[in-house]
Amino acid sequence: MAQKEATVYIVDVGASMAQKNGGRQEADLDWAMRYVWDNITSTAPTTSSIVKTAFSTSLFSFQSAGTHETLKNIIYQSLTAQRVQMPELRNLRSVVRLSNTDDGDAISAIVIAIQMIDNQCKKLQYIKKIILVTNGRSVMDDEDVPQIVSKLREDNIELVIIGVDFDDPLYGYKEEDKDETKAQNEQIFESLAKACNGVYGTMAQAIDELSIPRIKPVRPVHPYKGFLTLGNPEEYDSAMAVNVERYPRISVARPPTASQFVVRSDIAPGESSMPLSSVFPNGSGEGAQNQDGLAAVKNARTYQITDDEAPGGKRDVEREELAKGYEYGRTAVHIAESDENVTTYETRKGLDIIGFVPREKYQRYMGMSKTNIIIAQKTNDKASMALSSFVHSLYELDSYAIARFVRLDNSKPQILLLAPSIEPDFECLTDVELPFAEDIRSYRFPALDRVITVSGKTIKEHRNLPNDDLMNAMSDYVDNMDLSTFGRDDEGQPTEYMPLEDTYSPTLHRVNQVIRWRAVHPNDEIPPVPGILIKYSNPPDELIQKAQRSLDAMLAAGGVKKVPPKALHSRKRGRDMPKPLSGLDVTELLGRERRTRISPDNAIPEFKQLLAAAEDVTTIKDATQQMAAIVQSLIRHSVGDSGYGRAVEAIRVMREELVDLEEPECFNAFLRELKRMLLAEELGGERREMWWLIRVSKLGLIDKRACHVSSVDPEEAKAFLPAK
Repeated sequence: MAQKEATVYIVDVGASMAQKNGGRQEADLDWAMRYVWDNITSTAPTTSSIVKTAFSTSLFSFQSAGTHETLKNIIYQSLTAQRVQMPELRNLRSVVRLSNTDDGDAISAIVIAIQMIDNQCKKLQYIKKIILVTNGRSVMDDEDVPQIVSKLREDNIELVIIGVDFDDPLYGYKEEDKDETKAQNEQIFESLAKACNGVYGTMAQAIDELSIPRIKPVRPVHPYKGFLTLGNPEEYDSAMAVNVERYPRISVARPPTASQFVVRSDIAPGESSMPLSSVFPNGSGEGAQNQDGLAAVKNARTYQITDDEAPGGKRDVEREELAKGYEYGRTAVHIAESDENVTTYETRKGLDIIGFVPREKYQRYMGMSKTNIIIAQKTNDKASMALSSFVHSLYELDSYAIARFVRLDNSKPQILLLAPSIEPDFECLTDVELPFAEDIRSYRFPALDRVITVSGKTIKEHRNLPNDDLMNAMSDYVDNMDLSTFGRDDEGQPTEYMPLEDTYSPTLHRVNQVIRWRAVHPNDEIPPVPGILIKYSNPPDELIQKAQRSLDAMLAAGGVKKVPPKALHSRKRGRDMPKPLSGLDVTELLGRERRTRISPDNAIPEFKQLLAAAEDVTTIKDATQQMAAIVQSLIRHSVGDSGYGRAVEAIRVMREELVDLEEPECFNAFLRELKRMLLAEELGGERREMWWLIRVSKLGLIDKRACHVSSVDPEEAKAFLPAK
C-alpha cells in the first residue's frame, strides 16, 4: 500500500504581510503564497484518476481579523481517495486575504496544527508535516516550546518554518535594520526547528528553488513474479529455479494529457462550479465530486458498409453483425470464433534461460525495449543467495545470459538479454528485450572511407571523402566541444557539465508547471519557462567561443560555403523559363497553340499549361473559373461517389498552383462557393460526402501559413472546414 501523507500549511496574514520589502514589487503575502500554492498544487493530482496515495492537506491563517484566542478559516481539506480539483484551489486563493491586525501567535498556530493532524491521522501510519509561513513580526509566547518539541518528536511530525526575509547565513541572505521583535522571533523559530529536527529557512531560498523540478518517487510495481530457471526443474534435480521479481528500471515519464475532459460551457472563465460553502461542508471535501467545472468527453463509434441502395452509398451496421478477419493481400480471410484458438500461440508463464553469450559479442543496437531489473524474491534468503551466485558467475565469466520470457500464460514470448549488475549494496540482473529475426532491418549503405567505382576499383582519395586535414580539424572541434569536463564543482575542479540527475525533461515539467499555475491563477498570464529546463537546450556560450577557432579551421578544410536562401515562391508570372541543354523545348512545342479553353477530358494538364503561359491576373481568374465549373460538373454528374476522386484531385492541383502563383483569393472564393452549393444540395442532391473528402484531404482555405499574401487567418481556415 502506498504511504499516506498529511500536511498542514499555516500562513501569516497579518497586516504587516501587506508591506513590500526587499525591493520587491509585490506584497510579502503574495510573494510567500507562491511557495504555498506551488507545494499544494504539487501534492494535488493533475490527472483525472483517483489518487492511490491517501493524503490530507489543510491550510489555515492566523492573525485574522476578530480572532485572538481561536483560529479562523479552515479553508481546505482533502480526505482519503478524494481528488483535489481546480475549483477548490481557486476558491482557496479567493479566501486567503490580508487582515487588519498583527495580533496573533504562530506558536499557538502550531499547537492547533498538531491537533488537526492528531484528529486526522490518529494512530495510523502517515507522513506528517507542518509548514509555517510567516514574517515573524508579531509577538509570540514561547513558554510551551519544550512541550511542542516533545509532541512533534513523539508523533514524528516534521516542522518546516519558512520566514519572509529571515536571516540565513548558509544561503547568504541578511536583512538590514531588522527590528528587535523579529530578530527575537527568528531565534525562537530557529531553535524550535533544530530541537525537533525540522527545517528552518528563508523565503528567498524557497522561492528560488521553486523553478527546480521535484522528482516524485515512483512506487515499484513488479510486472512479473515467478521463477528464473535453467533447465527443466520438473524433470531434472540439477536444474536451477530461483524465485525472482522483475521491476522496470527505466520508463519514459510522459506529461498528462488534456483529451479526456472539456470545460463546461455553462461556467464562466475563472468561476467555480459551486460556492465554497457547498464544496467544503463542515470542513470536509465531500460533495466536491463531479463539480470540477469539466465535462466528460463521450466517444461514439459507428460501423458502415458499402450499400448502393442506401443514401450516400453507405449503411450503418451494429458491431454484433461484424465478423473478425485477417488481411491477406487485398482479401479479408474470415476465421470463426470457434477456430480463433488456432491463431493463439499457447505459452506458459516463465523466465527460462536458453543460452549464454560473451559480453563482447552483444551489439548495443540490438536492445529493443526499456530496461528492467530482476531481483530475488523479498524475504527469501535462499533465493537471494542463489541469484547472487548466478550474478557473480556471469560477472566473472564476462558473459550475458539469453532468456525466454513469458509474462502471462498464452501471452507472446520475448527474448531477453540478462546482464549482471553488482554494486556495493545491491546485486541484480538487468534485462533488455532482443529482436527476433523478423524484427531486424538490414540496410546497405556506401562506405564512408572509400569510393568503389563501377569497375570495382577502390579509391581512398576523392572529392566526396574527407582528407587528413579535414579529419584533424574535425577531431579538434569535437575535443573543444567536450562537455565531460566543462563543468566546475564547488572547489573549482573540472567536472561533468550536464549530469543526468540535473537534466530534466522540459516538456514534462513545463506542462505540469502550467497546469499547477492555471489551477490557482485561471486568468493570469502564464509564467515564462524556468531557466533550468532550457539550460541544456543549447551549448554554453563560453564553450562555443572556445571552439570557434577550430570550427573555422574545419570549415576551411572542408570548403564549406553558405548556400543562398531559397526563394519563398519559385514561380512568378512572366518569368524566364530555363533553356534545356538539348535545345529542344518540349513545353514550348506543346504550348505553341495559344490555349484559352480547358477541356474537361484533360483538365489538369491544360489548366497547368494555361497558368504557365498566364501574364496577368485576368487569365489566372479565367482559368480558375473554368476549373471550378469542371469540378462542379464532376460532382453534379457523379453516380454515387464515382466522380469524387477526380474532383478532389482537380481541387488539389488548383490549390497547389494558386499557392505557387501567390493568388490565394482565387482559390478561396472558389472553395467558399463550392461549400455553399454542396450544403444547399445544388449539385445533384445530397453531396455532403464530397465535402468530407475535401476535409480529410486537407484542401481547406489557403491561410497565411500556406501563402503569406493570404488574408485568411489559420483560425478562420480551421473554422471553415466543418460542414455547417
